[in-house]
Amino acid sequence: MIIVQKYGGASVANVDRIKDVARRVVKTAKEGHKVVVVVSAMAGETDKLIDLAYLVTSKPGEREMDLLLSSGERIAIALVALAIKELGQKAIAFTGRQMGIITDGLHMKARIEKIASERAREALEGGHVVVAAGFQGITEKEADVTTLGRGGSDLSAVAIASALKADLCEIYTDVEGIYTADPNIVPEAKKLDKVSYEEMLEMASLGAKVLQTRSVEFAMRYGVPIVVRSSFNDNPGTLVTKEDMEMEKTLVSGITSDTNQAKITVIRVSDSPGIAARLFKAIAEANIIVDMIVQNVSSDGESADISFTVPETESREALRLVEEITEELGATGVAMRDDIAKVSVVGVGMRTHPGVALQMFGTMARHGINILMISTSEIKVSCVIEAKYSELAVRALHEAFGLLVNV
Repeated sequence: MIIVQKYGGASVANVDRIKDVARRVVKTAKEGHKVVVVVSAMAGETDKLIDLAYLVTSKPGEREMDLLLSSGERIAIALVALAIKELGQKAIAFTGRQMGIITDGLHMKARIEKIASERAREALEGGHVVVAAGFQGITEKEADVTTLGRGGSDLSAVAIASALKADLCEIYTDVEGIYTADPNIVPEAKKLDKVSYEEMLEMASLGAKVLQTRSVEFAMRYGVPIVVRSSFNDNPGTLVTKEDMEMEKTLVSGITSDTNQAKITVIRVSDSPGIAARLFKAIAEANIIVDMIVQNVSSDGESADISFTVPETESREALRLVEEITEELGATGVAMRDDIAKVSVVGVGMRTHPGVALQMFGTMARHGINILMISTSEIKVSCVIEAKYSELAVRALHEAFGLLVNV
């Protein structure tokens, strides 16, 4: 079997943890598997590099930032490879370039275009453990270093697993798997044995921080089975895989919350064709992701309010862009609030079981939580509420849908 193992920053935070990773990797190799290890920078290193850049300049260029940030993973892969060799196992460390990870030219948010995996295959055939740098790649034409954005090591691991046709991609982290809710909010949350790609994609995009959204998209597209496990024990994790009939028997798999949200409202814009297109064109061109969108037409039928949510980290830029075209759109003003959270109920069983939205709204009402916006899909219902109620909402919904450990 070919197994890809990804270790995050917490798993390689210091020398002792790096040695623990090396022992786990060598154990897997001695069981007869070909192993690729994808490594993140040591915990805190990326933030240190960012701080250094801003000590030098207030506006660091993205190309040079990618070059700077990629050094964190280079240090980590060298140390992990050395630790593996110390245990008597052959190992070789590869940067993104050496691994053949080719990306587009969008610095700091690059997308993987292909992986030229021949060198890695040769190393595996030669009995080496391949230790690959996560989070980074290289442009094909200019050979510029690129990074994949926060959480990009998950994406690197899944993409490498797909390119090598690996039998399994293990994501080692500081939690034991995927839970029905954040255990920090709901201590009684239970670990799921198995979850579908679609459920995991919804949960990742809705605030669950265990897996990065783009990595789940990639895994679903190419059918890469993922197991999320803890790097601090040998307990079984959660398998992320294709949906099966057993999964549909479960009404709700998880409750998520995301406080990294801001709501922007364009007030009394002309209710005519093309207005929304002009509004969201400006935002899309700035590579800002819009989530929920609600348009409320006024009683006169001539104007409307358009509200939408964006990540809070990008809200100031989104607000600036909207304010620039307010007059062009014929709007009377723009308002923003960032004291909001998105709380969601997710489960493939919702396709065949009615009443989930009713139960969710009823639970919110019983706890005096006002709903500001609503969004639905086949397998999720999301509500925007005031941020101060987010943890209460998660606990209440978790109990209402019977997700407690002792149920």
